[in-house]
Amino acid sequence: MNQGRIWTVVKPTVGLPLLLGSVAVMVVLVHFAVLTHTTWVAKFMNGKTAAIESSVKLG
Repeated sequence: MNQGRIWTVVKPTVGLPLLLGSVAVMVVLVHFAVLTHTTWVAKFMNGKTAAIESSVKLG
């Protein structure tokens, strides 16, 4: 592990919550962006798969 010395600068009790917290914030931001910039994801999350299937044109 080439980044093992980071814990000599930052305590794991501080660094790990910051790392995991930042990942959680990014996940929420990505999900929010997908939900607000697409129309089919919100329908899918609400269980309206029939409306999605009818709007998808195959071949």
